[in-house]
Amino acid sequence: MELRHLRYFITVAEELNFSKAALKLYTAQPSLSQQIKDLEEDVGVKLLNRTKRKVELTEEGAVFLEQARLTLAQADKAVAMARQVSQAKQQMLRIGFVPVAEMKIFPFVLPNLRVQNPDLKIELLSLNNTEQMKMIKKGELDITFTRHNINSDEIESQFVLREPLIFILPKDHPLAKYERIPVKALNGVDFIIPAAEASYTLHHLIVDFSKQHNIELNIVQKADNILFNINSVGMGLGCTILPGYVAPLTMENTVIRPLDVELPYLDLYVSYGKNSNSPAVQKFLELLTRVFYLDINREQ
Repeated sequence: MELRHLRYFITVAEELNFSKAALKLYTAQPSLSQQIKDLEEDVGVKLLNRTKRKVELTEEGAVFLEQARLTLAQADKAVAMARQVSQAKQQMLRIGFVPVAEMKIFPFVLPNLRVQNPDLKIELLSLNNTEQMKMIKKGELDITFTRHNINSDEIESQFVLREPLIFILPKDHPLAKYERIPVKALNGVDFIIPAAEASYTLHHLIVDFSKQHNIELNIVQKADNILFNINSVGMGLGCTILPGYVAPLTMENTVIRPLDVELPYLDLYVSYGKNSNSPAVQKFLELLTRVFYLDINREQ
């Protein structure tokens, strides 16, 4: 029996459909069916009842499913811990981040970290929230900076900072005449928003904000990165709402104006493995705590 057999079985058991499970696993249905048959032969009991119309777990299959999930979770944990040990020996620190960390976090932490650990190799990976969460759970990242609190049995998250959003528009836009723009004036205005795939949290904050105030934004562009979003405003394509850290990056032909209502805010969290034994992770968190007054207490 191999771990891949367990992964195949769990997917089939969750989908209760061989075609859907095969698509999810990127494999052919006949091959998947054979893998499940091989697993049943190894276990010595029937795990699934199959008919032309439906697939059902047997009583034995339900018990096996529960234990298979535990086995895979333990295997993933073993892989992650082994990678952590290897990483500690190699003196490498892998940090995933959303763009704000480049301006608000790294300049205040990394220089001191490099001075104190000149042999430390630091790998910085600009990734969206979803990618970071997946990678840290697999042990492929040591530290993440995301918009989500991802506390779990294996991962610890700590709040770092809260950031207000700002409204940016072209300097020659009709709304630029206002010192404080009425929120109702945004109804029907051409708007550039971050694509959900690139910035899920910010995308939905803007959408929810418009719904909350009963305004309909005319979304003309969904930007897949912050700079494109800013530049689109500079090109006169529309207005946008972005995190405050981008203010120094805005173009001369754009302006920032407050609204007559409070805009939402974005939180930033640092996350790391609860069982990490990496000296580099420990040192990074110590510096981060000192700079941002975080309450991070880690048992050694």
